[in-house]
Amino acid sequence: MLTKRIIPCLDIKNGRTVKGVNFLDLIDAGNPVELAQKYSEQGADELAFLDITATLENRKTLQALVREIATTINIPFTVGGGIASINDVEALLKNGADKIAINSSAITNRKLVGELSREFGNQCIVVAIDAKLENKQWRVYRSGGKIPTELFLLDWAKEVEQNGAGELLFTSMNHDGTKNGFANEMLAQLSETVNIPIIASGGAGKMEDFIDAFHFGKADAALAASVFHFGTIQIPELKKVLQNNNIPIRQ
Repeated sequence: MLTKRIIPCLDIKNGRTVKGVNFLDLIDAGNPVELAQKYSEQGADELAFLDITATLENRKTLQALVREIATTINIPFTVGGGIASINDVEALLKNGADKIAINSSAITNRKLVGELSREFGNQCIVVAIDAKLENKQWRVYRSGGKIPTELFLLDWAKEVEQNGAGELLFTSMNHDGTKNGFANEMLAQLSETVNIPIIASGGAGKMEDFIDAFHFGKADAALAASVFHFGTIQIPELKKVLQNNNIPIRQ
């Protein structure tokens, strides 16, 4: 059985780690290089770095910061934000990224996922989907959750899988930062809809939330930010709890 993964996430704005609630009211959460090193040493399975304002500000991901983080960690490193071309991906991989996450650019250029998958292999391509439950439907948003689209979660997930995505990062905008648990019902539906790994994001508040994301949400990985940044949950303790609940986890 494949082990489940724990992934701390660094949401980056102006070179600092930030965290908000429902994608709003961002506060400072620390130095991203120091946090990355800590998570690597604590036994995180992977690290995610999302430059959350790159698309809105129409600029590329902060490559120097990516390179600095990559040199301090020894775990797989996924980088996203402002990625829109083969050249963008090449630059980030050269600076130490192992995988790249695309979100808005996959929506505005529906050929991009396929192009990147063919060039770099689907194991390198994570499609991040930010979605909000509205009128009983999960609507997809882009540009850091600022712009609603005409897409709906399950349809979009199937499309990007067919186009060559190797993994999905699903963030529930309704749950983001609330610490009330992940969107497990939707996660379970998503896992039945696609055959690629799903990273759950949005809502982690306590260790039981991770157990539920794996047991009920059928997630392959769980991503969280503030509970790790502010010390609410320590990764070694979380892994022991998961193991005690019969969830296969790498120690």
